Amino acid sequence: MNLLEVREISFQELNHSILAGISFTQRAFQKLVIAGETGSGKSTLLQIIAGLVQPTSGQVWFKGKRVRGPQEVLVPGQPGIAYLSQHFELPQFLRVEQVMKYANSLSEEEAEKMFEVCRIEHLLKRKTSELSGGERQRIALARLLLGSPELLLLDEPFSNLDSTHKKVLKAVLRDITEELNITSLLVSHDPLDTLSWAEEILVLQQGSIVQQGPPKEIYSRPANVYTAALFGNYNLIPAAKAGPFADLLRISFTDQNLLIRPECIKLTKSTENAIPGKVKSVQYYGSYYEVEVQVHHLLIQVKTLTFRCEAGDRVGVSVEADDVWYL
Repeated sequence: MNLLEVREISFQELNHSILAGISFTQRAFQKLVIAGETGSGKSTLLQIIAGLVQPTSGQVWFKGKRVRGPQEVLVPGQPGIAYLSQHFELPQFLRVEQVMKYANSLSEEEAEKMFEVCRIEHLLKRKTSELSGGERQRIALARLLLGSPELLLLDEPFSNLDSTHKKVLKAVLRDITEELNITSLLVSHDPLDTLSWAEEILVLQQGSIVQQGPPKEIYSRPANVYTAALFGNYNLIPAAKAGPFADLLRISFTDQNLLIRPECIKLTKSTENAIPGKVKSVQYYGSYYEVEVQVHHLLIQVKTLTFRCEAGDRVGVSVEADDVWYL
């Protein structure tokens, strides 16, 4: 049995459709991400699942029981589901251990394990006013986990975090599932932060699901340009200008555009078995280079780790057929 079932959820506000017919399921311990640009309806959907917003139509089922919205219960919220919003708040000027004590429903041993998983044991004696943003977020998360939820909903957990705190939070979310047996569902407008964590991704566009699948499929085989753009840079080669690539790949097509990720394009010094091109610019990013190459009447982006070139160089451009997607 699925832990969570979302059935045909729609939500309208001021005669404007925010969500339209959203349906999906989540198994216990499955790492699920809902991705989409700002305003696509992600946060509203998460709040409906948590029982904090009443849907216009449709139902949410958790562990075989229907989640009732705020119009149906005295106190909004679904037992067993914890929701961490983007605007989490902590009591000011209390020590972290005091905040934890007031929220705790676990044994001392269970609480200590949870503090360790959340990487906050070294913060317990500090005041909440002395914490960084990333530390405050982990404290707020730990306070929710003290209530022993089975499903954790996270609204934009990686926003406004630097790379160090993002790395720590990703480790925390992994350990919450593996060590505390808590299922997590999160939403993000920056899905690049979630590709390495998610087992499955749902892509929302203007309140509707446009694609659902494992991260590799979503990244390499996007349903549309919107999805492709969510997950990083790409080259979209119009069908009318794709002749050189069709010749290189020995393929034939009629009116389909080609989508190629920059890291899938290879550069060589020789144009043998490659498309001739001219380097327009080179940018260095530490572990890789981004190269713009003029190919006939196209300007394409290439991401390379080792190839060295300068603006004005003549190069060969090649790509494998498996790295080309048709839109």
